[in-house]
Amino acid sequence: MNRLFPILPLLLAFLSARGENGDLPGEARLLLPPAIHALERLEANLYFENAFLLLNPAAVVPDVVSARGAQQNARWTWTPKPEDVGDHALRLELRDGGNAVVARASTTVRVRPRALASAPDRPLSLLIVGDSLTAASVYPARVLELAKEDGLPLKLVGTRGPGAEEGKPLGEVRHEGYGGWTAKRFATHYTGKARGGPAKECGSPFLYQDPSDEKPRFDLARYYGEFNEGAAPDFVTILLGCNDTFHATDETIEERIDLFVRHTETLLAQIREAGADTRIGLLLPMPPAASQDAFGANYGSNQTRWQYLRNRHRLVGRMVETFSGREKAGIDLVPAHLNLDPVHGFPSATAPAHARTETEVTRQNNGVHPSPAGYKQIGDAVYAWLRGV
Repeated sequence: MNRLFPILPLLLAFLSARGENGDLPGEARLLLPPAIHALERLEANLYFENAFLLLNPAAVVPDVVSARGAQQNARWTWTPKPEDVGDHALRLELRDGGNAVVARASTTVRVRPRALASAPDRPLSLLIVGDSLTAASVYPARVLELAKEDGLPLKLVGTRGPGAEEGKPLGEVRHEGYGGWTAKRFATHYTGKARGGPAKECGSPFLYQDPSDEKPRFDLARYYGEFNEGAAPDFVTILLGCNDTFHATDETIEERIDLFVRHTETLLAQIREAGADTRIGLLLPMPPAASQDAFGANYGSNQTRWQYLRNRHRLVGRMVETFSGREKAGIDLVPAHLNLDPVHGFPSATAPAHARTETEVTRQNNGVHPSPAGYKQIGDAVYAWLRGV
């Protein structure tokens, strides 16, 4: 049995309800982060099913209480105008067939101006750390694209990027994204090779071992010296957790998350030690595609979307519990997962419904990796956070 975690006022709802007629098969669990970051003239979304866990999502009706934005079938959406700059309360309720509220959570939508109050006297720098979602390079590219649109001088820091695995020269889009990686791998994995080549052959880019060292050591100051002219970056984002918990079960999920939290704390401490003023954005893990078809395409019968949803939802809850309230320490939760469309933000393909028909159907075919459009939604949310802080 999973152990329950403490309830955080206004951040998290973990309310159990079962309809008298069996219309709610299980607990309705709803999670919202402390804040949703938004920018004027940039679409912000809250896709409802990314925020709650229920075996049959159709058994509840989302109800948004907000003076701003529009509630649609699958999302609440808003593109703020200049006059909307400020903080706005938002409450999401889930109602059952009898119109009773079975779960409720609140957050603040923080809208910041798009125009720069003044140009920085130097380019700002951003280090993006993550797994295959980062390695795809699309959302880092989107962040850079938005910065250029706004005239914000921004430099991406990293040794990976388009063409890195083929040994091609890096361009402006740089990061530290490695397919299949976990927080533990970034914190502890050393192979003696951390630059270029396939991700599976590399050790952590932040670990070094000199001849005089007994064992490898985490040395971000040295990394910054080699790849950011000796300066700590102004911003660091971390998007991990998918691989840390992917194969967990209800019996092992807490142990997996404990390990993730421990090594994430190591990364946060090292980033803070190497740069007292670096602002850290800890991205909450992304939702899966909306259909089991996508998991069948990637994993056969080795993983279900439902188990992945359970694992991810529990991970989000623990991250909210563990990392909320650290803004004064320069650490923010970034709820980019709420901005990602689980239906139209993932790849799909059209093919015959089965071997004995010519009727074609369109099925999602990637369980956890978004389409370019979905990646750009992640980039929008990351950029809104960066501009907001």
